[in-house]
Amino acid sequence: MVVDLTHHIAGPYCTKMLADYGAEVIKVERPGLGDPTRRAGPFPGDLPDMEKSGLFLYLNTNKKGITLNLKSTMGKAILKRLVAMADLVVESFSPRVMPSLGLGYEELVKVRPGLIMTSISSFGQTGPYRDYRASEIVAYAMGGSLYLIGEPDRVPLKGPLAQAQYLTGLFACGSTLAAILRRARMGSGDHVDVSIMEAVAAVQESTTTTYAYSGTVWRRAGSRRPEAHPWTILPCRDGYVVVGVSTPVQWEMMTAMLDMPELAEDPRFATAQRRFQHADELDAILSPWFKDRTKQEIYELAQLWRVPFSPVPDLSEVASSPQLAARRYFETISHPVAGVLPYAGAPFRLGVASSRAQQPAPLLGQHNVEIYCKWLGFSKQDLVRLREQGVI
Repeated sequence: MVVDLTHHIAGPYCTKMLADYGAEVIKVERPGLGDPTRRAGPFPGDLPDMEKSGLFLYLNTNKKGITLNLKSTMGKAILKRLVAMADLVVESFSPRVMPSLGLGYEELVKVRPGLIMTSISSFGQTGPYRDYRASEIVAYAMGGSLYLIGEPDRVPLKGPLAQAQYLTGLFACGSTLAAILRRARMGSGDHVDVSIMEAVAAVQESTTTTYAYSGTVWRRAGSRRPEAHPWTILPCRDGYVVVGVSTPVQWEMMTAMLDMPELAEDPRFATAQRRFQHADELDAILSPWFKDRTKQEIYELAQLWRVPFSPVPDLSEVASSPQLAARRYFETISHPVAGVLPYAGAPFRLGVASSRAQQPAPLLGQHNVEIYCKWLGFSKQDLVRLREQGVI
């Protein structure tokens, strides 16, 4: 059983994956307020409702939900009773919060020997930045990703949405599973320390290796790739197409497909490096051909010639992708308040275990009676009193 003390995105995404693949996850929320994502949306019909937030609903499938005030003496005692029954605790407070509540790993492992606790924070549990707060764009910047995105002669750009948070959730889930495996082999628990900044930095491997080996700092190249061209995005009649030519054979096939044999003979474009040096000139030559054709026409022609092109679909086109449909990526789940809605599924499949999310995200405090009465032995009268005292 997993005690989920997470909020926002990174932590709930970690526990969502654990829940979707069979773990019993108990999400603990603040009485009356709940996870902040309940107020983040998007909302069906654009009507705010804390039980209908698309973000919250997606991040909390297959979890049970209770409310508990961790600042109250009784709330702390109840949490410890719950932890005593748990295999895992996952939390995403600032590093100072859990110890200040008397709920740090050193305290919780006393009530549950062998406990694994995963702590997710902006900069980790140690270091000079440990108590700093950070937004998504700060994580992109401090992890090195922001500097690399955008056109070379313009300001850096942040990647879309909250990818740093989801990436951190993936690392947190993977490292938690590794700690479970270690406990199974060695018999001891662990405190897993996950940093959002380091999650972003970890996927910059090629840039950090380049700097370590040669002292070279990668520069922004927009949609281009310094060691290959045409490796870019070009406009066409009804949108954009990705061009990913990286080998001499692909370049030869592309010039034949475009019926532009003169490009293969032009010394400016003789090698991938020279094509990158003259990228503006090459793109200017290619653009009229692309602008005269649709994404689908270019895509189908490129398939015949075995040239790595792809249309750039908008989100409505992604949602209707026959590939995603064939793999049943989108799932339909019925929620008692939000109704029947499609949900994005898992990006992988297991050959034996099911990966299908089935239960909707919990209503705020939906499982209070089940957890407190059936699991912990409270009476319904006790719950009334605890509610009146602001504990649940």
